[in-house]
Amino acid sequence: MKTNPDPNALPALLHQIRQCSLCQAHLPLGPRPVIQASSEARLMIVGQAPGTRVHDTGIPWNDPSGDRLRRWLDLDRETFYDPSRIAIMPMGLCYPGKGKSGDLPPRPECAPQWHGQVWPLLPNVGMTLLVGQYAQNYYLSDKPKTLTDTVRAWRQWAPTYLPLPHPSPRNTLWLKKNPWFEADVVPYIRDYVHQHLGL
Repeated sequence: MKTNPDPNALPALLHQIRQCSLCQAHLPLGPRPVIQASSEARLMIVGQAPGTRVHDTGIPWNDPSGDRLRRWLDLDRETFYDPSRIAIMPMGLCYPGKGKSGDLPPRPECAPQWHGQVWPLLPNVGMTLLVGQYAQNYYLSDKPKTLTDTVRAWRQWAPTYLPLPHPSPRNTLWLKKNPWFEADVVPYIRDYVHQHLGL
C-alpha cells in the first residue's frame, strides 16, 4: 500500500535539485536543472537531457521533439505542463553539451543522485514513459540490446514502463521504417493517459 509523503518534502527537494551544481565543471552552459513534478502527478516522462532551447527557457520539451511527443500523447501544452498531472525528469537534468553527432549523453552523475530521491514522493504515478536508450538502459532490466527491439517488446513492461523512441525530428526515418509504433503503441499510451489524467 502506498503511503502519502510529507506534502512539504517534494517542494523542498525540487528546490534543492534546482540549486544543484554537481556537474558544473562539465557543463558548457553551466547548470540549469530542468524538472517538473507534483505529488499528484499520474504520468512520468523520463527523457534524455535538455537541449539548448530547453536550457535557455527552463521549460522541458520546449522544442520540436516536445511538439511530436505532445502529438503522440494527444495533449495540449497546458495539460502537458500541469505538474499535478505530468512529472518530467530527464536522465540528465542539465544540458550536457554538443558531441560529434548531436548532444552529448546525459551526465552519469545525475540520475543516481536525484531519481531515487524523487520517486518516493510521487505515489500516484502509474505509467512512466522511458524516452530513448539512456532512460531504458537505466530503468529496464533484461531488455533487448537495440532500442527498436526494446520498443517492440513494450507489452513486457506496460503499463508501468513504456519504452519510446526519441521524438526528435532526427528519428523521422525510424518512424517511417517502424509504422507499428504509431499504429499500436501510441494509441495504447493515449488511452491510458486520457483515462488516468481525467481528460
